[in-house]
Amino acid sequence: MNAHDQDRMKKLLQQALPPVELGPEPGSGPSHDLWPAVLHRLDGRPAPVPWFDWALLAGLAALTAFFPAAIPVFLYYL
Repeated sequence: MNAHDQDRMKKLLQQALPPVELGPEPGSGPSHDLWPAVLHRLDGRPAPVPWFDWALLAGLAALTAFFPAAIPVFLYYL
């Protein structure tokens, strides 16, 4: 790769990747605090359990009812 190719690659990368926004001092991290967003997400309502999970649980219960010898195998894979 010659110097012309390197300059072209550098320009393309600078166009494709926007600059990172930092705080008032260089190397100080993000320009805003992320912790309030984390707390807001944790305080939010949890997502409902999908129907497929309930179907898998019902299938597992049916298998253990019909084949009780399989219970140690299921416990092994937990």
